[in-house]
Amino acid sequence: MIPAQFDYLAPTSVEEALAALAEHGDDAKILAGGQSLLPVLRLRLNAPEVVIDLGRIDSLRGVRDDGDAIVIGAMTPHSVVGSDPLVNEHAELLAKAIHDLADAQIRHRGTFGGALAHADPAGDLGAPAVALGSQFVIQGANGTRTVDAQEFFVDLFETAIGEDEILTEIRVPKHTGWGSHYEKFVRVAHQWSIVAVAAAVRSEGGTIAEARVGLTNMGNTPIRAHAVERALVGQPATEEAVAAAAAHATEGTNPPADLNGDADYRRHLAGVLTRRAVLAAAGA
Repeated sequence: MIPAQFDYLAPTSVEEALAALAEHGDDAKILAGGQSLLPVLRLRLNAPEVVIDLGRIDSLRGVRDDGDAIVIGAMTPHSVVGSDPLVNEHAELLAKAIHDLADAQIRHRGTFGGALAHADPAGDLGAPAVALGSQFVIQGANGTRTVDAQEFFVDLFETAIGEDEILTEIRVPKHTGWGSHYEKFVRVAHQWSIVAVAAAVRSEGGTIAEARVGLTNMGNTPIRAHAVERALVGQPATEEAVAAAAAHATEGTNPPADLNGDADYRRHLAGVLTRRAVLAAAGA
């Protein structure tokens, strides 16, 4: 189908984009990489009167070192984030998740912040962002505020970004030297995750000293598997110990039921994939 007619704006600064949002309000829609929005427009599931394209705002692109964190501009393409040396050194889990995100064409067009702002619970970036304790920097007419990952994702396709605000960057605490792995289960290559698990592990002498685990598509938002993390600390990185911790993976989850599987099937997958992801991250 052909999208409904709309006006197109391409601001060159965040301030200009915010002014356009303020002027057009509910009639406007933000365009980042467009990999989520354009199919919606073509199906006429959304028909905004104005589309505000952030693609010309250079300040929203790039990856930089900021002491104890790396900062990723919201409009940085997935392919750039996944290949960036800072990301691979200090937040390798993100690079591994991006490797499994859709296909090369989408990774070159889609943007890191755009995918996170879309907040699809089956998307591959939410769980790693939550697991690593990322922070989201949001700018509006009244200034800038920072939101922790677990407060950023509010509900299905809903985030803490206000209607008059723009996500500008994502701050990711450094996890230098941690092992990491993203274990994704799909029936068809490049499909949305049926279930996936993001795991980062810091080991000392064969013992798990710290662990960060996030679950994809096990609820309306990405889920931090705190019970698994607590159960892993102080345990040897063995099949038996990790399997016992992974048994806690479904605590606090509310998986969907659809053509790809019912809730019980996803709960089973969550335990299996958590075990695999943690063992791989721990190098076991």
